[in-house]
Amino acid sequence: MKYVSFYDVAPGALSKVMEHFPAHRARLDEFHARGELIAAGPLGTPPTGAMAIFSSRESAEAFIHGDPFVVNGLVAAWRIVEWNAVFL
Repeated sequence: MKYVSFYDVAPGALSKVMEHFPAHRARLDEFHARGELIAAGPLGTPPTGAMAIFSSRESAEAFIHGDPFVVNGLVAAWRIVEWNAVFL
């Protein structure tokens, strides 16, 4: 079982993305290096949201609660969905 997180971009957040991106990217790299984050990236052009695939719900929740994009208000809403992947 995998867990997919979805973010919705907050109004006006795109102008603040680059300010917080280095810390966000470092967090992505940290979780990926530990094998907790399988894939992640923005959705749409320009981005209206993002998604990430995690190895556990606990990893997804830990990532989200400490993510600089969430902590600094760039995310209007987020959710985690259980995913029974057939192919990966």
